[in-house]
Amino acid sequence: MKPNIILRKNSKKVNTTIQLTGSKSECNRALVIEALSQGKVKVTNVSDAADAVLLANILRNQDLKILSSGEDLGEAPTTEINIGPAGTAMRFLTAYYAIANEEVILTGSERMKQRPIGILVDALRTLGADITYVEQDGYPPLHIKGGFEQKTDLISIQGNISSQYITALLLIAARLTQGLRLQIEGDLTSRPYVEMTLSMLQQAGIQHQWEDNVISIAPQPFAETSIWVEPDWSAASYWYAIAALSDEAELFLPGLTSYSLQGDSVIGEIMANFGITSQFKDGGVYLKKEPKPIVRKIFDMIQCPDLAQTVIVVCAALGHEATFTGLETLKIKETDRIAALQNELGKMGVKLIEKGQVYKLDCSEKFIPQKMTIKTYEDHRMAMAFAPLALVIPELEIEEAAVVDKSYPAFWTDLEKAGFETLDV
Repeated sequence: MKPNIILRKNSKKVNTTIQLTGSKSECNRALVIEALSQGKVKVTNVSDAADAVLLANILRNQDLKILSSGEDLGEAPTTEINIGPAGTAMRFLTAYYAIANEEVILTGSERMKQRPIGILVDALRTLGADITYVEQDGYPPLHIKGGFEQKTDLISIQGNISSQYITALLLIAARLTQGLRLQIEGDLTSRPYVEMTLSMLQQAGIQHQWEDNVISIAPQPFAETSIWVEPDWSAASYWYAIAALSDEAELFLPGLTSYSLQGDSVIGEIMANFGITSQFKDGGVYLKKEPKPIVRKIFDMIQCPDLAQTVIVVCAALGHEATFTGLETLKIKETDRIAALQNELGKMGVKLIEKGQVYKLDCSEKFIPQKMTIKTYEDHRMAMAFAPLALVIPELEIEEAAVVDKSYPAFWTDLEKAGFETLDV
């Protein structure tokens, strides 16, 4: 792990162009579609995020054969695949290997072994998949014997769990002999991520129906096509935060569009509350800081939970006592993000108070320390969400700086382009 980094930003002005890597969310879906298509779909602008690079290496180095109903796997050797801390890869590959001509042990980091996957495994077992737990029930590692005779095409799954479980099932649906009818129970968390999955499948020739709470995908072939991965709106969110905490900001982010598939593109709308305008032209988006009083008090993050840390830290830095909802999934991410936020914001006197499913910022005892050290908890978004505080705190130290490699490896280099001073500790 790269050593800690100290950040300083003497000037409170930011004026630069930042070329962001491809979206990790889009790229991971596209890579699975590419593999399932058996060569018909090609992915371009592959993200250089560590998770996407890992997934590409796993999927592109294998010759996938989808088993037909009743076909026997035979005595194929068991392969261990370690995906480290890559949660998306764990979910997507669990479904992928369930239908592949492979027998694998799918494992990951110690934190990954603490992240639940039972809901997805239960759904796949209902379809007929042969998956057993190697250590603790409900958690990785998983022993997956690929290929199965499908028992049913109807699966019921709770809508308020990780959208990655739903996406994992939708990605393999067209290769199931009976297809899939996915019945979503209750409200759907992170709906934009499910819509992204269906849109990308449609780009690859896979049609679906979504009526009421049931998504149906019939067995069907993939079309020959190319999927271009848009730059990452999640990565863009940190530049919106930097603009919000600057005195003056003019930033250009090439490649981002106003019609993105990514749910995190809503960051433009959210940050408009903090005086950041978004103008789409010249093949990208221009951000500009304009004086504006902050009036919005309630932020519902149910559709964009990966933006929560970014927005909460900005509000804390500005002393804006906002209320947040839709944070239910944050406790089962790379770390317990609620606890992590509470710990680190406490270092500047800000409290994130939990009352049921509502969270309120209390900035009444906020202060600006001369130096502050941020613990990252092996979570890339903790490092990047807190980094903009270097605009208000004279010396900001970020622990385990290489954690950003998971989704945005060039983050510290890009900060230097924007005039931040970085010093390895």
